[in-house]
Order: sequence, then structure tokens, then C-alpha cells
Amino acid sequence: MANTLRLEIVTPLEEAYSEDVQMVVLPGVEGEMGIYPMHIPVMTEIKPGELKILKDGIESDFAVGEGFVEITQTKVTVLTDLAIGVEAIDEKAVERAIERAQSALRNAEALKAEEIAAAEATLQRSFVQLRLKRKTK
Repeated sequence: MANTLRLEIVTPLEEAYSEDVQMVVLPGVEGEMGIYPMHIPVMTEIKPGELKILKDGIESDFAVGEGFVEITQTKVTVLTDLAIGVEAIDEKAVERAIERAQSALRNAEALKAEEIAAAEATLQRSFVQLRLKRKTK
């Protein structure tokens, strides 16, 4: 259909979403990007943030991590390390992940660079989830 585009969100573990939608709003590295059908082709990075979907007049929200997006006139493909719908976010588990990452970073001098980067990435993804979950309460 000319008034929809296919949205596919893929993580290393699963295809998190695959539907025809009216619009997608992505957290691009240079700001939010609104994507409608017949968009010019683009390939770019996304940053951790909120991905909004408009389907049948209903808005859905996903927390997404870092990744890439390929946009064509008829399709949006998101490749990301995290994609979780707002209804699936466990607020208590996210809070515990934040506490563990912050605790690890308090002892950063004992960590390797990779461990510091992993803790910082966990914090970034966790804050995105927490912000989205609390926004939709």
C-alpha cells in the first residue's frame, strides 16, 4: 500500500517487530527522524532512545539501543542491540541493572576498558528503558 511502509526491527537474538505501519520516529544520532512512506533512501546510525510507531492510528513505543537503520521508500530496517516494547519493560529489573552498573563504575580503576564500556552501555540502555516506562505510566 502507498500509505504504509514495512518496519522491521532486528536484534542479535530475534526479529522484535515486523509490521506495515504509517510512520516511524527514530532516535537518530543527529536528532529524531520521522519516516513516512516514500521517504528518500537513507542509511544512518541510531542512538539509544525511544522508537515510536504509528500503526492504524495507535502509537506504540520501543526502547532501542545503538544500531543502524536502512530506509527506503517502502521499508525501514532497524538493526540494534536492544529493542523492547514498553509493556515488556520490567522497571524493577532495570533499576537493579542500573545499580549494578553504577556500582561497577565506582570501582572503575579495577576494571578493564572493555568492562567500563560495557557498564556504560548498560547504563545508557537502562536509562532509556526506565525513562520510557515511567513516561507511559
